[in-house]
Amino acid sequence: MNSLTALLASGPEQLAPARQMMAFTLGCHILLVPFGVALPFITLIMHHRALRKNDPVALLLARRWSAVMAVQFAVGIVTGTVLSLEFGLLWPGMMGLWGDVFGLGFGVEAWAFFLEAVLIAIYLYGWRRLKPWTHFWLAVPLPFTALMGAFGIIGANSWMNTPQGFTLDANGRPTDVSVQQAVFTPMFGPEYWHFVVAMFLTAGYVVAGVYAMGWLRGRRDRYHKLGFCVPFTVAAILTPLQFFLGDNIARQVYHKQPVKFAAAEIVWNTDTHVPEYLFGRLQSDGSVKGGLKIPNLDSFLAGFSAKTQVTGLTSVPAADRPTPAEATLVHWTFDIMATIGSVLILLALWYALYWWRRRDLPKTPWFFRCAALAGVASVITVECGWITTEVGRQPWIVYQYMRVSDAVTPTEAGSLWTMFAIIVVVYVLVFGAFVGVVRMMSRRWRRSDLGLARRPDEGPESDTPYGPRPEPVAVASASTGLPPEDGTRPAEGGTE
Repeated sequence: MNSLTALLASGPEQLAPARQMMAFTLGCHILLVPFGVALPFITLIMHHRALRKNDPVALLLARRWSAVMAVQFAVGIVTGTVLSLEFGLLWPGMMGLWGDVFGLGFGVEAWAFFLEAVLIAIYLYGWRRLKPWTHFWLAVPLPFTALMGAFGIIGANSWMNTPQGFTLDANGRPTDVSVQQAVFTPMFGPEYWHFVVAMFLTAGYVVAGVYAMGWLRGRRDRYHKLGFCVPFTVAAILTPLQFFLGDNIARQVYHKQPVKFAAAEIVWNTDTHVPEYLFGRLQSDGSVKGGLKIPNLDSFLAGFSAKTQVTGLTSVPAADRPTPAEATLVHWTFDIMATIGSVLILLALWYALYWWRRRDLPKTPWFFRCAALAGVASVITVECGWITTEVGRQPWIVYQYMRVSDAVTPTEAGSLWTMFAIIVVVYVLVFGAFVGVVRMMSRRWRRSDLGLARRPDEGPESDTPYGPRPEPVAVASASTGLPPEDGTRPAEGGTE
């Protein structure tokens, strides 16, 4: 902890609050990204099943998920806008010098965001006003806009990790920009597919975890079974694929960013027959304290041979590599991500084998306990993945071209700490409101399912989509002659 504190205190005084503010806002925003990217797809799977099989339960689930999707999107507008402002306010050195090279990614993300907002509005509007299949097909582009948004963001991030598509003039400014090369960098493909699959996997496990908790509380109806099976099946299918994608991106980092790979594996000196450490802490002298040491494994994982040479942190000057504290953080987040991914494969196999043999869900409560925890665990892996990506690149904000300390704003540190405190308060309020709204909708849906709704039209997501609207409840008072609370007028001949 002391070494990490010293790290944040190094460099310009405004560097510490700028880095912590960016880490906080990005860490909060990434909690919403899986639902923004993957929930539209999962919702449309349920919607298609409902229309194809004329299944009112599936249709009700799809409609309710679309409501959650809209609320999540609204919260994402706030957190995404804050992040966009921070890029320009906190890191003007990077945006001013390099914005013309990699800024296209942010432009693509902005267009995707706009299109997604329009399509979500059409989707919500269409539950009552469009024909069933017309409504469904109008929503089909929605997952593609989410993927386009991910394309823009990962394109920008992969460029920061492996910058290309420009030349430097005599003054060190980029010229002759090639948009194609700036977007499709060596790390773009591995990073994009690893990210997208992680978002789908995470959203699937989180949504399924909600219904797993209901199952554990005794709600064994078809509504909870279907709400669990569809998203969990999506996640279970993708989990083994993600294991191979993760292995691929780690190997690409080994080739394209060897110093980041050395930090993730806490390799101090360049050598062959390098051992793998499961957890452990890198010391300032290059030794590793704690953890489980497995001889030769790191070299084997990097090049399928114990003779594979792995570049160490000392291959570059100390000023050009992550500190031991940063390397330890990257190593731990990398190991946590790999460990959780391996455990999720076992859970997916448990589900697949039981379904193959019995065509049903496992009966033991332990399966549903694990399924409920899988959602939390997958969110942790997403956070760990971004920490590994960003901290492992230190001290570079543009790998080998610009340091973080050279890009930071000249604003006084005190002003940044004040801004940080305001953002924390705003985010607590925003996320508190998000949780409160979702819980309110959940309680309303539960009352509707139990037949305890306070009025027939209590919730717009609780009645049957495409069906007739329930009659409004007239509550006019005969003594006062006031109009009903729903705004309708008394029938002709009634109390004037």
